[in-house]
Amino acid sequence: MYALLWCWSFTGLFLLSILANGVMGYDEMDLFNGTYVFHKQDDDDGDVLVVGLTLVQAATAEGAVCLDGSMPGYHLYRGYGSGANNWIIQLQGGAWCDSIEDCQNRKRSSYGSSTLMEKQLNFTGLLSNKAAENPDFYNWNKYGIVMAHPSAVIAKTRRHNFSLEESVYFLAVMEDLMAKGMCHAKQALLNGCSSGGLSAILRCDDFSSLFPSTTKVKCMSDAGFFLDAVDISGAHSIRRMYSGVVNTQDLQNTLPRTCTSHLDPTSCLFPQNIINQVKTPLFILNSAFDSWQIEPPSADPSGSWHNCSSSFKCNTSQMQFLEGFKMSMFDALKTFSMSSKNGMYISSRWAHCLAERKDTWSPGNSQPGEDTGMAVAVGDWYFERAKK
Repeated sequence: MYALLWCWSFTGLFLLSILANGVMGYDEMDLFNGTYVFHKQDDDDGDVLVVGLTLVQAATAEGAVCLDGSMPGYHLYRGYGSGANNWIIQLQGGAWCDSIEDCQNRKRSSYGSSTLMEKQLNFTGLLSNKAAENPDFYNWNKYGIVMAHPSAVIAKTRRHNFSLEESVYFLAVMEDLMAKGMCHAKQALLNGCSSGGLSAILRCDDFSSLFPSTTKVKCMSDAGFFLDAVDISGAHSIRRMYSGVVNTQDLQNTLPRTCTSHLDPTSCLFPQNIINQVKTPLFILNSAFDSWQIEPPSADPSGSWHNCSSSFKCNTSQMQFLEGFKMSMFDALKTFSMSSKNGMYISSRWAHCLAERKDTWSPGNSQPGEDTGMAVAVGDWYFERAKK
């Protein structure tokens, strides 16, 4: 049996997470003076891996196009040495369009048009090619799917003049990758950030089915464990958005039937209701204080949470709210954590998306109080190195 143990102190919040396979991951953060607050940083050492954009021209014939009809795209870095036949597939985040108006607006952004995508992308964290930063996966093939979340992949329909059928897009880009050598993969990891993390959960078994049984295939969701819970405004903002996503994109009949057979479709977009049915080994990497979930856009118009979210100077009621959110996440993961094939690392950082960031992923950036960092914990789980 696996446990998640927390304790409060006057200096901050301390987390001990016992991962599947017996790994213990420690993560400490001072909640009151901001000492261990993490912010996304640009690599300024001039030695970061920069990967160019590739467009999938053949995908348009299959209807796998962006919201504006342009070709889908991705960033691919070729592995080498012992990693030449190993693959990481990274699904991009970027929320979802939950209305026709929102989808129309995205057509004029990098989330809806490959003509507006970044032509070059920095690969850091899990996507880094530096052994010191990414010891287990540095020399793997790394493939970043642009706009992999449900609202960014489309096929034409009469109803809205566009559809948001992710399976068409996903399968088209997977077919392209298979032709580029992924069909010979010895090991593969599907990962996603935020909405891409949710897609990684939804597509995990589909991804695994692409490979023969001799290929080691696992999946990871980074900041994709969205809870069906209230945010700081007291509203169910994510549930309201999910309802719009389901209705706008006609997802009622495409969500897992093991869930929709007894729950409403909106509930079946929440990972807590579907992760226990995923057959492929799955790792949940998330913050117990996920900044996007707790404080989504427009949730704090008065700015009453500014001091708490920016410098962790939180009042008593705010601390109680964070404690309640944390416990809700643990409750939702309880059954999942009992399976020996699964793994999890629940951080106490006020953050959203952790694996793509050098400042949170790299073992060299471990903070005081960290025993097993994220990169080591994920590697131990994937390669089954942990002692029971």
